[in-house]
Amino acid sequence: MNAFEIVKTARLTEKGTRQGEKYNQYTVVVDPRANKYQIRKAVEELFKVKVIRVNTMHVRGKARRQYTKQAGRSPNWKKAIVTLKEGDKIVLT
Repeated sequence: MNAFEIVKTARLTEKGTRQGEKYNQYTVVVDPRANKYQIRKAVEELFKVKVIRVNTMHVRGKARRQYTKQAGRSPNWKKAIVTLKEGDKIVLT
């Protein structure tokens, strides 16, 4: 897998914005098959920053029912919280 397949997107949320300002941590959505070493290498390659730590977790999809009687599910996904070296930043706009 290359870096673009591993890191799918960055998450912009209120909690993630506070983490970025206070702890220099950023949340990214990653491929469920990727491990911490692959995520570290991909983030460093894509954003040109130095990664100190990577924490990962699997997020379970929620049951959904939108405008229909038939129920569905949003997909399961994997989240990585990446801590960067002091002074490095990822610009998410």
